This record gives sequence, C-alpha cells and structure tokens, in this order.
Amino acid sequence: MTSGHFTHARTFGHGAREALAIHCTLAHAGAWRGVGKALEDCVTLTAIDLPGHGKSDDWDGTVDLHDLCMMAARTHLPTRRDVIGHSFGATVALRLAVEHPERVRSLTLIEPVFFAAAIKDTPERMQAHEVEAEPYFTALSAGDTAKAARLFNRFWGDGTKWDEMPETTRRYLADRMYVVPGQSPVIIDDAAGLMTPGRLERAAMPCLLIEGDQTADIICAVNASLARRLPNARRAIIAGAGHMSPITHPGAVAQEIAALLEVAEE
Repeated sequence: MTSGHFTHARTFGHGAREALAIHCTLAHAGAWRGVGKALEDCVTLTAIDLPGHGKSDDWDGTVDLHDLCMMAARTHLPTRRDVIGHSFGATVALRLAVEHPERVRSLTLIEPVFFAAAIKDTPERMQAHEVEAEPYFTALSAGDTAKAARLFNRFWGDGTKWDEMPETTRRYLADRMYVVPGQSPVIIDDAAGLMTPGRLERAAMPCLLIEGDQTADIICAVNASLARRLPNARRAIIAGAGHMSPITHPGAVAQEIAALLEVAEE
C-alpha cells in the first residue's frame, strides 16, 4: 500500500466463513448490505470502500488505480477467504485470484467489466458497446461531470432516474467521474496481463460468473470469455436483474453464492 493510504471497511454477518466483498464503480461498502444480510448466518463479510469511494482516501493519480485497488483489497485478505466482486470490483477480485490464488478459496464475479476479455474473443461486441458509451465519454472529455454521471448511471445504474436521486447522491457520483478513465489501462488494455495465455488458468478455485438477464450484451461477452478460461467456473443468470443485481436482487445473488460455498472446501 502506498504510504498513508487509508482503506475503510465494514462487516456484515456473523458466520464462521470469512469472505471479502469489493463493490462497483461509484458505490461503497454499503452496497453489500442486502447480500450480507442474506448470508449472515454462514458468512462474515468484510466489505471495503475502494480508493476514491466511501470513507477511503481519494486516488491522487500518482499510481495506477487498479494497482492501488489491488493493494487495498489485499490488505483485507490476510488469510484464505471467499472473494466476491461486482463490476469493477469483480476485475479486482479476478486479479487477486490470478496473482494470489493461495488466498482465494472461491471466486464470485458479478457482472465483471473486464472488457479486455471480450476484446480478445468478440471484438465486434466491444465495438458495439463503445458506440453505446460514446455520449458518456464525450461529456466526460468536455468536463461535464454531471452529464457524464447521469449517462453513466443510465447505462450501469439500478434503474433509479437521475432526477429522482437526492442531490447528495448526484454530487457523489459526479465528483467521482475521474476514477472511470483511470480504470481503462487494466480493464480495457489489460495492463495486468490477465489475458496472457495460461494466466487466467491460475485461478483454479471454484468460480461463479453472475449476470442479470436484463444486462448489457458486453457483460455476457465478458462472462463467456472468462468461462472459457477459468478452469472451475460456472455461470448463473439472475432473472429480472440488470447490472446492479447485488442491490436490486440481493437474495437471488446470495442464493447463488451460497451454492458456490457448498462446493468450495473450508
């Protein structure tokens, strides 16, 4: 961890099994409240605030954002635990499993935005996604963070309309738009080399790939690509869910995680 960087964490549940949860872009540890409640009897869930989110210190841009998130997560993985990640948090979880497989007992990736996987196998689907995302990136490059946040939320949010959000929430989202481009070196350009032949195969622990049946096509492409390479992975579909299933469908997500834990050794 870079000197002085603070990572906030909170705990849900009281079960004997220890797990680490890593939230999506623009969220915070509280996003895991529903899943943690559903699993509370069997899991003690440690959820961190990623750098630049929640109560953790901001990202100052002097180090790679994904590297910093990795270091933050690793400090909360002192022993072998189940690791759960959502969206960008799922890309951090995946990298943890590849680089530190001895610390990861099972791996749950919910809607991972590891676009490099789709680029490798189905570049045309990534190109289609880039067309969809172009208005967001145009707003961001113009410095209109409020518009960028509104467009980002429309595509990746839980369905809540921008005008229906409290002003404090809209400000929180807009103020953190700067982290999104900082994710690109790893999740798009694969700066961590996860798509290097044979690298993903290091994550041989039981793995669950979750997506909603209402989610974006690019997520389906990513999960299909990962499923081809992760040795012990299965896919699960959450009925009626979009990208934010841990928040909108926590019970269904927790049910899938519980089934994974049953087959992952203690």
